Amino acid sequence: MTSTPAALDTLTTMFCETGFGPDDFDLILTGDLGKLGSDILRDLCREQGYSLGQNYTDCGCLIYDSGQKVYQGGSGCGCSASVFNAYILKKMEEGYYKRVAFLATGALMSPQSCYQGETIPCVSHGVVIER
Repeated sequence: MTSTPAALDTLTTMFCETGFGPDDFDLILTGDLGKLGSDILRDLCREQGYSLGQNYTDCGCLIYDSGQKVYQGGSGCGCSASVFNAYILKKMEEGYYKRVAFLATGALMSPQSCYQGETIPCVSHGVVIER
């Protein structure tokens, strides 16, 4: 969940700078916000005037079953790479997806900053992949 504000900022900036909106994508993909972070991202986007709709999902939500006790999922970079390379890229090659917004997310956790009571810096890199 900690990377949700970074994903929000990257996604809304992408919409503003490209002129695309959520409906211009076959898929909007984050990874890994988990179920809670994904729900929060949907709510925050709605507050900004963007409804993500059915074409949004999260890599962690695709990898982990809701019954697994992974809480907020696993590694953002691991989930993103696994889902995109093993599943999404193939779907794009098959023509199922033509335009995908891919937002890899991650928390830059360090034992030093946690022990010092610092906040956890987070990142979200966004790319648009088109077929």
